[in-house]
Amino acid sequence: MTADPTAPRRRFRRPVLRAAVTIAAGAGLLATLAPAAVAQAADRSPASGCHGALHLTAADRADRTDSAEGRAGWAAADSALAGLTGPGYATSALGAVREDGRLLWRNASGVAALGGGRPADPDGRFRIGSATKTFVATTLLQLVGDRRLDLDDRLECLLPGVVPNSTAITVRQLLDHTSGVANYTQDPAFEPNDPDWLTDRRFQPYSLQDLVDIANRYPPAFPPGQDWAYSNTNFVLIGMIIEKLTGHSWQEEVTRRIIRPLHLTGTTMPGNSPFVPGPHAHGYLRTATGPVDVTLLDPSMAGSAGAGISTTADLTTFIAALLGGRLLPPAQLAEMQRTSRIGGGRNYGLGLQRVDTPCGTFWGHAGGIPGYSTLMLGSADGRRQFAASITVYDVRDGTAANAAWDKLTGIALCGPQAPALAPSAVPGLSAVPGPASDLARTAR
Repeated sequence: MTADPTAPRRRFRRPVLRAAVTIAAGAGLLATLAPAAVAQAADRSPASGCHGALHLTAADRADRTDSAEGRAGWAAADSALAGLTGPGYATSALGAVREDGRLLWRNASGVAALGGGRPADPDGRFRIGSATKTFVATTLLQLVGDRRLDLDDRLECLLPGVVPNSTAITVRQLLDHTSGVANYTQDPAFEPNDPDWLTDRRFQPYSLQDLVDIANRYPPAFPPGQDWAYSNTNFVLIGMIIEKLTGHSWQEEVTRRIIRPLHLTGTTMPGNSPFVPGPHAHGYLRTATGPVDVTLLDPSMAGSAGAGISTTADLTTFIAALLGGRLLPPAQLAEMQRTSRIGGGRNYGLGLQRVDTPCGTFWGHAGGIPGYSTLMLGSADGRRQFAASITVYDVRDGTAANAAWDKLTGIALCGPQAPALAPSAVPGLSAVPGPASDLARTAR
């Protein structure tokens, strides 16, 4: 990849890329929604008093359930969403729930930027981090359905000599994180608290091969197929396979096969452009001297493992189409939902993770990239979907935010009258995997 000539070369200091592209594997949870690595340094509260305000458009109101029960339930969802923003947690939070093709609820809380009065936009775009992996896995599985390759093909046959042990690694093992390939984001170049990241490396362009070369500086975590470990390098390699088989960039193939057919007008898979197009909330990292705006960065650092940008409405549309059988033949969708039987990957399929709740099984992915945390889930029957984005900034005491998140996910997944789900039931703010997380060794 070549650098975008418009990319700024500013001097700042570096945040958390290790959460940049992530999903944690412990306790059957998707990655924690909140990168707590931003919670260190100086005690500075967000500057606006508007953080708890909710911003609902007329279209959103028209989408709501008309019954008194429904109105009360979604009012509780509004309250829970507002509980995620304010001094001591996030600057903005966005959420959407879709059922049977109809958007039931969509809202935003907080502000678009610190120090300003503009409210967060329910239709705003955001970086989705590792939720990109589900788009990329779907594209690869379409190629499997087209008989361009097989899940049990050896990596060596597709990308000769690209990583150690490539003769023993299969495509399936890349998709379900049982390859043992080292995670490139463990490299100090992606260390969140390194000042050089904010000043320079945030805008450094990378090719997919560059990211693999960084991973190859480290030994494999284990022999292929012998254990489970989340590695962003696996999906960088999947992107390279897509490019090798199609002759197009992975971004072009995701756009052609998924984004355009589903009319996901708020979704892009950028190359090197540092900008988030359209309305969006800014993402921040907390440092000893105060907040640093990290909205602008070169997304090639995440590549096909996490460079995507989307909206809550688009994510619910995508996961509904995927689980509803509109994007993959039944055989490939079944493979995608076939979880690993090894180690911490027992709930991880092929670019998709299973979450079991009191109201049924959901599938999806979480993601994080500096400044942004995302969750996308859909019910196994394809009927109900939930997506959320939070721009976490100041995590001094997450107790109230965790309670708000548990309440919000209970309503979003199980209906307006559902009680708060237990913290262990769904990917939650209380799940802080620490070293298991991609983005930050500290906590996420």
